[in-house]
Amino acid sequence: MSTAPRALQAAVDSLIRGFDGRAGAAVRAVDDGWTVEAGGRQRLPQQSVSKLWVAMTLLDLRDQGRARLDEPITVLPTDLTLFHQPIAYLVAKTGRFDTTVGGLLTRALTQSDNTANDRLLTFVGGPSAVRAMIQRKRLGDIRFGPGERMLQAGTAGLVWQPGYAIGNAFQIARSRLSPEARTAALDRYIGDPPDGAAPLAIADALARLARGEILSETSTRIMLDTMGASITGRARLRAAIPPGWKISHKTGTGQDYGRRNAGFNDVGLLTAPDGRRYALAVMIGDTVRPIRERQQLIQAVAAAVTTFANTSPVTGASGVTPLAH
Repeated sequence: MSTAPRALQAAVDSLIRGFDGRAGAAVRAVDDGWTVEAGGRQRLPQQSVSKLWVAMTLLDLRDQGRARLDEPITVLPTDLTLFHQPIAYLVAKTGRFDTTVGGLLTRALTQSDNTANDRLLTFVGGPSAVRAMIQRKRLGDIRFGPGERMLQAGTAGLVWQPGYAIGNAFQIARSRLSPEARTAALDRYIGDPPDGAAPLAIADALARLARGEILSETSTRIMLDTMGASITGRARLRAAIPPGWKISHKTGTGQDYGRRNAGFNDVGLLTAPDGRRYALAVMIGDTVRPIRERQQLIQAVAAAVTTFANTSPVTGASGVTPLAH
């Protein structure tokens, strides 16, 4: 294992320390073994980053022969959640949407569709199955919440009701809460997020995924290729990736209350043109800074990683530059 690059550590330290809010970042060199982190051991809200663990649970079941991606599955109006759920329009057309397990996986990871993810969550056995996978694979300080409905309702200060999935009923109910109730609920969520995770644990999990230590070779490729097709967060990690680099990533965005936001994240695997890989997690757990500044923090951490990689020699696992032949 090579020594963590001091210049990169200093850059990440400076970025996290200089941001007005509660934030953390972690970088794991998949091939060289070093780690850089700043605020990376604190538990921050994941929001839709947690869709990764549902996907891993599904693909782990696939590896066990207990699930097939081509298996038919139906999404009904009773499966609808809230916020970002493009699949809801397809359900509304005929009162149901017939697809496959793999189709839901693609929608959950590439579009961050909440209903697609929650339907998959039911398919794999619910939150307890995902938590069991996290524990069995020893992914570290990563929590998995109660599912989209209860998580978002609790964050707002509400108790989930099925009617909230219809139209803008959830937003109306939320708007009727007092400012004190909204603030208290958000404080509770940020203080001890049920979907909280340490950026360092996420970066380590992604590094292990890339090395083939969590899933089979085929399932690993499916996972990373699907993450690579993500269309969310174009102004986050992806915006800082130079030509020739590849990225497989997952964003997460939490609720706003006034200027305050709880959970603005992007995590992923960056692959340099020379093949070296870096697992990266940048998470903002609580801030009143505008979206543009949050995006710029995530971009800046990614840019620090790519700048380091583009200016450092290719090394082996020992950190020793290979001799030319």
